[in-house]
Amino acid sequence: MPNRQIAIVGTVGVPANYGGFETLVENLIIYHDAKSVDDPITVYCSSKSYPTRRETYMSAKLKYIPFQANGVQSIIYDIFSLFSAVWNRNDVILILGVSGTIILPLIRLISSARIISNIDGVEWRRDKWRAYAKCFLKFSEKLAVSYSDVVISDNDIIAEYVRDSYGVNSHVIAYGGDHAVAVDVTPVDEYSLPDRYVFSVCRIEPENNTHMILEAFSRQEEYSLVKVGNWNSSDYGKQIREEYKAFDNIFLFDPIYDLGKLKTLRKAASVYVHGHSAGGTNPSLVEAMNFGLPIVAFDCDFNRNTTENKALYFSNAQELLQILANTSEGSFQEIGQNMIEIARRKYTWEKISDQYFSVLSNA
Repeated sequence: MPNRQIAIVGTVGVPANYGGFETLVENLIIYHDAKSVDDPITVYCSSKSYPTRRETYMSAKLKYIPFQANGVQSIIYDIFSLFSAVWNRNDVILILGVSGTIILPLIRLISSARIISNIDGVEWRRDKWRAYAKCFLKFSEKLAVSYSDVVISDNDIIAEYVRDSYGVNSHVIAYGGDHAVAVDVTPVDEYSLPDRYVFSVCRIEPENNTHMILEAFSRQEEYSLVKVGNWNSSDYGKQIREEYKAFDNIFLFDPIYDLGKLKTLRKAASVYVHGHSAGGTNPSLVEAMNFGLPIVAFDCDFNRNTTENKALYFSNAQELLQILANTSEGSFQEIGQNMIEIARRKYTWEKISDQYFSVLSNA
């Protein structure tokens, strides 16, 4: 089969600064470069996020679109990226997310490119969206599933949802997390850290149950909590930071994008607490699993699926308190060993990239 041109749309771009899809694309390119994959690859990037516009990144060609990749402009950004990918005669287009998939019916009329869509974690269900945004995202998701040649779900529970809602079988491909382990450690001397702590990193949103986690830690003294997040990005974040910042065992840090610093914080942690209640396979969870950290996760199907029911789970602050009070050091160590076994078996970028390029090559 002759080489096929592959385009990837839907992310801010590479080199990856932050974000699950951006990290995915970065690692797909690393794989593409290391394995000398014959099919040329083009990644669409937002020129608003890259003042210096390089033409290539490793073995990938970069193409820039003059809109923001996030927020309301993401719809226009993705649509322009898709039209450009068609205009440049790409044979396979990988779409990450559903912001621009509202245009897919037209794309299918004007192009014979094979369309592969990763629909993300049922984005329309997230609490942060208002009613009109949820309707738009639900409609875009429907079009993505209906007009794609291949649908990718990042979790078995997402695949079940796609099958039950649309009657379509999807490929289940998760995320890798070993990139977070592979970096060199960076000193974190600027932070005052407790000797023994539970670690957590996430966007500070209600659906990530930050308030629930902080409430639990405020009611006990045996464990300290170090939590990293974008506290100043919403009224919710500002409010709960103000409410809990005075507790001696709670350490609330602003976003940290340096993977070396995050590695230092993760390596020194005793336990990882994960509050996400929405989405599919969450990148920060599989990163923690790759460190072999014992996982205490919010009790939902997505998290149970990712951790194969071998973590500990809570549904409210009281249950989290009971886990912290009643779980022995030996039990935590056993959970950590289970987590790294699962991570090495399922959540490394070598395995994830193998699966993606298998789909891209056979679409």
